[in-house]
Amino acid sequence: MVSRKQLKLFVEDYEDVPYKVLNYIGAEVNYGGRVTDDKDGRLIITILQTYITAGCMTDGHAYSASGLYKVIPPGDKEDYIEYIKSLPLNPQPEAFGLHENAEITTSQNDCVALLANVLSMQPRASAGKGLTREELIGGMAKGI
Repeated sequence: MVSRKQLKLFVEDYEDVPYKVLNYIGAEVNYGGRVTDDKDGRLIITILQTYITAGCMTDGHAYSASGLYKVIPPGDKEDYIEYIKSLPLNPQPEAFGLHENAEITTSQNDCVALLANVLSMQPRASAGKGLTREELIGGMAKGI
């Protein structure tokens, strides 16, 4: 709420929008005091510097290398909805400011997690006198 009010103030009351000041206030003053990890602090600064620039006021300004994520011309609510609908359902890493190899790492991690879950569902060996898994499955098929 505070950041939004400050943004409104600087955009409406200044001839030239002080982007550097807006970035500093947003990253260091408003949010920086709440962030305890230095890497998270750098992340906030980087994200704000990506979006709070002079280019953000220009139609077509690209936020991604492909230009898919960009500033669109002002319009009605329906115009924005149509633009959002035109975006991919499963976004590429560039949508989040990541390198394309991030998708490879994510896919590898997902695969490892899937296999770990499958293995965790495997029945454990027991020393009891119960039926083996094969006997149990075979018995179910025969109606036992």
